[in-house]
Amino acid sequence: MKKYTVNLMPTAQKALDKLDEPVRKRILKWIRNNLEECENPRWKGTNLINHSKGNWRYRVGDYRIIAQIQDDKVIILVVDVDKRNDVYKK
Repeated sequence: MKKYTVNLMPTAQKALDKLDEPVRKRILKWIRNNLEECENPRWKGTNLINHSKGNWRYRVGDYRIIAQIQDDKVIILVVDVDKRNDVYKK
C-alpha cells in the first residue's frame, strides 16, 4: 500500500510561522501523527466543495488545515493553515 508524504506550500509555512509556538507545535504534531506516512489521507478530512473544490479540510481545534491530495504523486500538499473563521475567506 502506498504511504503519503506531506509537503508545505510557502503560504502554509508562512501561516504556521505567524502562529503562537504552542499552537504551531500542536498543528505540526497533528500532521505528523495523522497525515505523514498514512495510507488514506481522506479518512480524517472533509472534501471541500464550493470555491475550494478539490481541496480537503482537516480540523485541529479552532484551526483548519487546507490541503490538496495528489494521488498520482502520493503527496499531501498543505496549502493553508488558519483559524476556522478566517481560512475560508482567502
